[in-house]
Amino acid sequence: MKQFALILYKTKFHPFLLFPLFVICTLSTEARAAAKPNVIVIYADDLGYGDLACFGHPTIKTPHLDQMAAEGMKFTQFYSAAPVCTPSRAALLTGRYPIRSGMCSDKRRVLFPDSGGGLQASEVTLAEALKETGYKTACVGKWHLGHLPQFLPTSHGFDSYFGIPYSNDMDRVAERKLRRKIFLKPKVEYWNVPLMRNQEVIERPADQTTITKRYTKEAIKFIKGNQKQPFYLYLAHSMPHVPLFRSKALEDTSRRGLYGDVIEEIDWSVGQILQTLKDQGLDQNTIVWFSSDNGPWLIFNEQGGSAGLLREGKGSTWEGGMREPTLAWWPGHISSGSVTHELGSTMDIFTTSIQLAGGKVPSDRVVDGVDLSSVLLGTGESPRKEMAFYRGTKLMAFRKGPWKAHFITKPAYGREPFKEHHPPVLYHLEHDPSEKYDVAKANPEVIKSIKAAAEKHQQSIKPVPSQLEIPLKK
Repeated sequence: MKQFALILYKTKFHPFLLFPLFVICTLSTEARAAAKPNVIVIYADDLGYGDLACFGHPTIKTPHLDQMAAEGMKFTQFYSAAPVCTPSRAALLTGRYPIRSGMCSDKRRVLFPDSGGGLQASEVTLAEALKETGYKTACVGKWHLGHLPQFLPTSHGFDSYFGIPYSNDMDRVAERKLRRKIFLKPKVEYWNVPLMRNQEVIERPADQTTITKRYTKEAIKFIKGNQKQPFYLYLAHSMPHVPLFRSKALEDTSRRGLYGDVIEEIDWSVGQILQTLKDQGLDQNTIVWFSSDNGPWLIFNEQGGSAGLLREGKGSTWEGGMREPTLAWWPGHISSGSVTHELGSTMDIFTTSIQLAGGKVPSDRVVDGVDLSSVLLGTGESPRKEMAFYRGTKLMAFRKGPWKAHFITKPAYGREPFKEHHPPVLYHLEHDPSEKYDVAKANPEVIKSIKAAAEKHQQSIKPVPSQLEIPLKK
């Protein structure tokens, strides 16, 4: 506006003659802003496909997530790239299947406090890609991609970090004789999980009864303090991964019990984030994603969630292990109340965000994420037509179109051996999302097509050492 006034003064032109110039300047500013939307990714831990009211849960109340769905888009066929924490988070942040980065293993499914490995510096994270285009970045919450300094968020493109470095059930100090009883009535002192700010431990054990509220406060502080440039916020909640904790105000408020209390506090947190964006006038220039790293941890019974009509849960490559309840919110861009049945993956958040920011998707490596802008904006179909389902380094199943073939099956947990299938078991997921009815015999050509696609995918895989198997040096 100051530049416009200066032109008006020096030229002595009538204001109405310069009105078109004013419009052009204003529109170009808005266009630049729209070209670099803020990006927020809210990531739950072990949330099931059926755990939200807007995805069908009958007793858990999620009014803010329901409103997010009503104002945005609900994805019904959206996948994580792995059925457990570490590999799924690596895939989210790099847009690549974890087998490409060494962030998976057949011996140790995730990283532990005694692990010496982590996400390598050679990987390009979404934070690093967005920083190159002028974004401020912050990670709040659970990391689980390596707890040593060289692997922490601040070494991977994030300007700041506030959260726990791995799962909230690690660093257990409770007596072993208590076994799983500690999850029935969890106490903060049963675990010695550190809470960190950047690379410094600021609290140990982390008070998990207040952690969701503190994550939310930290996220809001970042949003309010970074409005002069585009920003990327990765808010990764520690829960509903067991042990389950919620703040005092939420105790015994849900009909679903402790688990419901936890989900309803996460819902409250989402409401706080969206309201802050609206209050700050940032809502129409901010895309918010909500999803989960994997399905519900069913072996914990009532302490675990629900995959709804989907089969199995966390740890498995059945639909309940990797299909996630996912929402996208971007007022003024995404049509309110949209429901899409197009395929998507958490890896696609990487590619889509970079494209929306006008950045460059890495071209020196295979990136598995695709650009979902056409789906979000209602201009076309999803470029994703296939999905690979890995358990560690094993390709267990492969989806092409509506068809999913399982080459190998195994329950999520337990000692039951891997079972190979010749021919593969086959399900039409749009007819049978619960994977109940094997239709392999009637569809040999479909199996042939899926096998060819899976083989082509595997040819693109170059083996790298597993970071999960590196011991911590003492």
